[in-house]
Amino acid sequence: MAQITASTGGNTAIQGEKVSGPWRDAWRTFRKNKIAMIGLIMIVLFVIIALLAPVIAPYDFKAQELGDRLKPPSSEHWFGTDDLGRDLFTRVLYGARISLWVGTFSVIGSIILGTILGILAGFYGKWIDMIISRLFDILLAFPSILLAIAIVAILGPSLQNALYAIAIVNIPTYGRLVRAKVLSLKNEEYITAARAIGMKNSGILLRHILPNSLTPIIVQGTLGIATAIIEAAALGFLGLGAQPPAPEWGKMLSDSRQFIATAPWTVVFPGISIMLTVLAFNLMGDGLRDALDPRMKN
Repeated sequence: MAQITASTGGNTAIQGEKVSGPWRDAWRTFRKNKIAMIGLIMIVLFVIIALLAPVIAPYDFKAQELGDRLKPPSSEHWFGTDDLGRDLFTRVLYGARISLWVGTFSVIGSIILGTILGILAGFYGKWIDMIISRLFDILLAFPSILLAIAIVAILGPSLQNALYAIAIVNIPTYGRLVRAKVLSLKNEEYITAARAIGMKNSGILLRHILPNSLTPIIVQGTLGIATAIIEAAALGFLGLGAQPPAPEWGKMLSDSRQFIATAPWTVVFPGISIMLTVLAFNLMGDGLRDALDPRMKN
């Protein structure tokens, strides 16, 4: 009976271990972090707002009523109106779409290009590493916002070109991160064993190197969305991002800066929207770092 009990207990333990896993454990750790969960909930809310903006918004974001210009917040216009009589609540809702779109897809582009270049540099080394690393050094030699301004000035002011510029200036961040990870992985014993059984380099990269490099990419990508949103707002503020009548938060701040004293609500609500969105991604990114980094676990 003792042996049967021991055997049964062992099977139970094994079954329990099957339920566990690195990603499941990371999710459990993440859920215990209340601040990170608050960030996740805020992001979900902003995504819902962005998706349902046409349903939630009480007005057309382009509709102008000059007779209602610069009206303070009221039951008719919850966030007030701007200098052209447009409903600020509606424009802030639609602005969430633009900011999340630019932030997400610019980071995805940076991750894809940066990961490819980082893997090539770290895995193959030699002259490939030298060329790619020098390219990263050149891009990092310029302040990111100045380089983004230069790229948009060359391509022309538009939201799409702002997205391209933000993606380009952030490539070195992910490329150097992946390169460092690959350098630490390619000499591991399981990589040596994979080479010994005749696995090709492409198989090693796709089945071993890339999956084990995902953790820092996910964490940096989450934090990078917050940075990209700020950069998009900065380009919009300078008139190099979204063009009128697009309701981009940075452009809204730029258009309303002359009314800070007389109509502060025209600046406050877009500014708060940028702050809350960036804060949410930073909170979630910190939580992901704590959950996915083994060094942060007790």
